[in-house]
Formats: sequence, C-alpha cells, structure tokens
Amino acid sequence: MRIARFSSGDEVGFGLIDTEDAGQQYVSRLSGHPLLGQVQLAGERAKLEDVRLLSPVLPSKVVCIGKNYADHVTEMSELTGEDTAEPAVFLKPSTAVAGPDDPVFHPEISQRVDYEGELAVVIGRLCREVPRERVSEVVFGYTCANDVTARDLQQRDKQWTRAKGFDSFCPIGPWIETGLSVEEASDLRLTTMVDGEVRQDDRTSRLIHDIPALVSYISSFMTLLPGDVVLTGTPAGVGQVTPGQEVTVSVQSVGELSNRITTRD
Repeated sequence: MRIARFSSGDEVGFGLIDTEDAGQQYVSRLSGHPLLGQVQLAGERAKLEDVRLLSPVLPSKVVCIGKNYADHVTEMSELTGEDTAEPAVFLKPSTAVAGPDDPVFHPEISQRVDYEGELAVVIGRLCREVPRERVSEVVFGYTCANDVTARDLQQRDKQWTRAKGFDSFCPIGPWIETGLSVEEASDLRLTTMVDGEVRQDDRTSRLIHDIPALVSYISSFMTLLPGDVVLTGTPAGVGQVTPGQEVTVSVQSVGELSNRITTRD
C-alpha cells in the first residue's frame, strides 16, 4: 500500500493512493491513524491533483546516517573523515520536516546549501534493542528524503546540528510505501535530479551498513517511536543548489519527491 497524509480544504488526514488503468491517481481517505493499525477506508475519494500532499508522517525525531556509501565517503573525506566501522548517526529536529512540493528555504547565513537524496525508513512500532533478524517487524514502510545541508556551516561548526537542522531542511514523501520487504528495499535505484539533470544515481545495495544493521544499531541506544524516520545515507554526487532550482529525489518502487529552493520573503 501507499499511504499518504494530505489536506483537502480545512481537513487533514491519511489516505490510500491507488492508480487506475488510465494512469489517473486517486487518494481514498482513511479513518484513524495507520501507524496504530487503523487503515479502514472512510468512503471519500479524490483525484490526487485535487489535494495537497503533506509530509507522510510527523516524526518525533529524524535519525540520519552519514558516510554510508563508499563513493560519498571518498568525496567528503576532507570534511567528515573515512572511518565507517560504525554508522555515523546524527539527528534532525522534527521542525526540519517538510512535505512534497514544500519550499526549502535557503538561509541567508549560508553561502552553500547542498542536496542529499536518500531512502528513508519509517518505523511502525515502539522498539528498542531490535536484533537485525527482527528489524522487519518494526518497519512500517519506506519513503524518499532529502537531507538538505548548509555545507559551509557544517565545515565551520565541525559538527552537523545547525547545518542540517534548519526549518524545511528535511523534505520527506510523497507517501509511505508499505508493500516492500526489507530485502526488497535493500536493492533499489536511488536518483537525485536538479532541474531535471541527474546528479546522483546509485542503488541501496551499495549501503555500507544495510537497513537491518542501521535500525538494530540505532535502537541499541535510542528508543524508536512509531512514525520516527531513519535516513539511510546519501550516495556520491552531492552538490550545491541555489534559489529557484528544483530538487527531485526518486526511489525505485517508492516514489518521487520534489522541492524547490527558495528564499524567505
């Protein structure tokens, strides 16, 4: 299933995405909260273009992984080093989360903002100390993400909180794909385009630390809650974006997430 969070008029809710033979996509409203096991159809159905897709979840935290593709480790080695023996974990605040087609605001203080396309894992139940062989039991589904980074601030601060924590610096969406197994999600094509030009192109099979390893490692010291999001790392090809440019992150069998870089009025 593809489960989205959307607004229509003054109402916000969850919906099930479906596609008819002619390619028309619809969203059918769900009653209750899908992360609580409530996926009953409420009877309302609308064309996808007639609603506004929102961030598919509102996580208590976004847990991010750095240096998880070998080629990206190489391209960033002067800034972040080359040690990959254990996952490099950092957090984005919940206030950084944005949805599909939401603007990403370029901070005035930064001279260089970069895109970082990633596969995101959505946690489906409260969990801690999850063995890797049981990770599939706590994964609700997968979505696309962009770990937007103020690269100059990352270099200046020598740590990553401010550089990656600005409001709008974590677009996720367009929906959650729940029909993929952990094994299937472990070999998907991931691409990032800027204004239609491919800048990143890799597969999740090339993750240094795979999905079970990441969830097991994170949960060894941090309780994960339903709706929490784990960003699995970005491949090589990260680069600068400027106001007016559009970034599109695509993950095979999951979806496509687009956001335009802009300045605040």
